Amino acid sequence: MVLAETPPPFSVASVFTEIRLNSWIAVVLVVAAGLYLYGVHKMRARGDRWPVSRTVFFIVPGLGGIAAVTVSGLHAYDETLLSVHMVQHMVLSMAAPIFLALGAPMTLALRTLHGAPRRRLIAVIHSRVAKVFTFPLVAFGLFVATPFALYFTGLYEQTLRHTWLHELTHAHFILVGCLFFWPLLGLDPLPGRWPYPARALLMLLSVPFHTVLGLTVMQSTTLIGGDFYPSLHLGWADPFTDQKLAGGILWAGGEFISVTMIAVLVVQWMRASEREARRVDRELDRQEARERAQDQNDATVRSAARD
Repeated sequence: MVLAETPPPFSVASVFTEIRLNSWIAVVLVVAAGLYLYGVHKMRARGDRWPVSRTVFFIVPGLGGIAAVTVSGLHAYDETLLSVHMVQHMVLSMAAPIFLALGAPMTLALRTLHGAPRRRLIAVIHSRVAKVFTFPLVAFGLFVATPFALYFTGLYEQTLRHTWLHELTHAHFILVGCLFFWPLLGLDPLPGRWPYPARALLMLLSVPFHTVLGLTVMQSTTLIGGDFYPSLHLGWADPFTDQKLAGGILWAGGEFISVTMIAVLVVQWMRASEREARRVDRELDRQEARERAQDQNDATVRSAARD
């Protein structure tokens, strides 16, 4: 059993003074950023274009968002204050996965890989396991059930007492968030992707979820972490007050991110509609050109017949 070390009173300065770069998550983030940037470099080296916006989304708010709550000073308080953990929850399960999806890393990999590695990636994307877990209703169920199972079954207290389990929870948040948002907002070629109206409906159904969860946490008269937080004997934080703040973060943060992701989906929907309209216009123009050519040909044939 590993108990969290109690850091000094939380402050804005602590976010910078308590930074720790010896986490395995930091290594994974650096490797992921390096691979992505190398892929972009290969694209440009051969003269192909890769949108700068995708690179910015993936590196800065995507991987950067994960780093901000896992290797910054916030990480020093994630086993001390429930409110800090809830900030991590929102970023890891909602904010960062949205931007990772908008970075289209699988599309980048498919355009830069060749031979066996590319074939293996395609096989994974189209595998039965991928089709099951990226099916929107399955991903939605995991996304909704995860926090309720974590916070209201005693599991969360165990994550506080075992650091490895706590970090595994972080990885689970990221994975579930990606599974949920990738098929809805992502730009990568995933099998069985729903049309935009169905995606919008599922997004709307997810909006009340964090409101209910946040209000439940705020109104709970039982500490979610059991007796762990009181056992820290922090003179500068009251566990019950902090739990109310944590619930408010879930409520307000969930509403803000939900509105943001719906806005992103609407923009994507509008752009897809514009592309479809342009495609239809081009097809109509080609059809009209063929009809004019046919009419001219018929007129030529009739003229020749009269002569």
